[in-house]
Amino acid sequence: MVQTGEDDLVEYGFRRVIITITAVLCAMLEIVDTTIVNVALNNMRGSLGASLTDVAWVITAYAIANVIVIPMTSWLSQQFGRRNYFAVSIVIFTAASFLCGNATNIWELVAFRFIQGLGGGALLVTAQTIITESYPVAKRGMAQAIYGMGVIVGPTLGPPLGGYIVDHFSWPYIFYINIPIGIIATLLTLSFVKSPKYGTKLKASQVDWWGIVLLSAFIGSLQYVLEHGQQDDWFNNLTIVILTVVTVFGFILFIWRELTYEHPIVNLRVLKDTNLRVGTIMCFILGFGLYGSTFIIPIYTQSVLGWSALDAGLLLIPSSITTGIMMPFIGKMIQRGIPQAYMVAAGFFIFFLFTFWMQQVITPDSSEAHLYWPLILRGVGLGLLFVPITTLSLSTLKGKSIGEGAAFTGMMRQLGGSFGIAIITTFLARFNQEHRVNLVSHLNKSSFEVQQTVKELQMGFMSKGFSANESLAKAYKALEFKVMLQSSVLSYMDVFLYLGGLFLLCIPFILLIKKGKNKINPADAMH
Repeated sequence: MVQTGEDDLVEYGFRRVIITITAVLCAMLEIVDTTIVNVALNNMRGSLGASLTDVAWVITAYAIANVIVIPMTSWLSQQFGRRNYFAVSIVIFTAASFLCGNATNIWELVAFRFIQGLGGGALLVTAQTIITESYPVAKRGMAQAIYGMGVIVGPTLGPPLGGYIVDHFSWPYIFYINIPIGIIATLLTLSFVKSPKYGTKLKASQVDWWGIVLLSAFIGSLQYVLEHGQQDDWFNNLTIVILTVVTVFGFILFIWRELTYEHPIVNLRVLKDTNLRVGTIMCFILGFGLYGSTFIIPIYTQSVLGWSALDAGLLLIPSSITTGIMMPFIGKMIQRGIPQAYMVAAGFFIFFLFTFWMQQVITPDSSEAHLYWPLILRGVGLGLLFVPITTLSLSTLKGKSIGEGAAFTGMMRQLGGSFGIAIITTFLARFNQEHRVNLVSHLNKSSFEVQQTVKELQMGFMSKGFSANESLAKAYKALEFKVMLQSSVLSYMDVFLYLGGLFLLCIPFILLIKKGKNKINPADAMH
């Protein structure tokens, strides 16, 4: 096969294997670190003497840095060379991991997490671009399948790994485990990854500084509003209102700046590509489903069923393994020319079935057996969604546009996750309140059933040695607990139902997508 200009970065054999392993390793490192801290927050609070609101910043700071740097990665790669930028990002991420583990107070930890997020955001998108460009066009479906394994398994691997480390060691080790992997990844990157030739670099005076400021302002504010909206009572809080205004005006000014400036920090013109435009919207919905379900299931199992953090994390692993097993098959199906739009439509329908099934099986005493098969179905749905969406998004792009497209899809997936978690948290709280009021209104003290239940509970407490009055008070408390538990379960059922409706609504739009322009030569697919 004769290599053309755009195939200069295509690798074969051993080199391609090493580059793929390095890129997937870095993408997984970044994503595992997004969720691994969730289960360690209580331990951090204790050892650093922080409040729950303060410790939440450990997650928020990382997420804000992530979404700020992701759209800039393509531009930064062009300025410093992709290999150098990737290697420096790994070094920043690894060094910040060491500093996080050594933090002596909560605000030190938050600052180091922000720096870690700046390095990590770059890893995710640059890894995707490196993998895409290392494979010939015909094999890019397979390339995205391999990358997808890291991205899908990462969020699920975080909680059980974090739970295990916190139970057997201490919380700083969730950061220290990044150090050896980071060192190996840096050495492999410097030895094997090649940089494309981008032409002339910009002088400091030509850099789009206003673009950087506006992007940071609007994305950072949006991420803060999404992360803290529910706990700060949304628009009844002055900070949330101010940052919402900054988000809206920052977004409008950013778009105006990028479309009028000669050397924009983010090339919005790449969105003229129809496939990329549709792909970014689908990536947003995928992020909503992936991170939303990864967030809601551990919360339900821990708060309603009373599971440990480790057990809650382990529950999601079979689902991720299912997705990982599916990835190579999906890659092969794309190579054979099965339309990605059909696969995505099937994936969204399967995801709808998963949410509908979950809505049927969750109760105050569901067991692992009840949840196992719906989660396997979730794994199948994610497998059908991730690779086809990513391949479809980047399928008609060439050269440096691939990196720019990957930055958009990566950012939208992360933002979709943030929106998903914010909306789910809000709805859970609102539905919970609503159901509690409804349930209490049906608890008429004069009704025979209520009196019988209270009497049975009272007798139970009296048999344990409590006085009649104490037992009656405890009986009412137990009844109140039952109401809260039931309203909580009904809230989760509602959330799953609405999530399913969202995925079902997406299907007609997906089927309207035009087929990708790039025709794959069967001869090329044989390589």
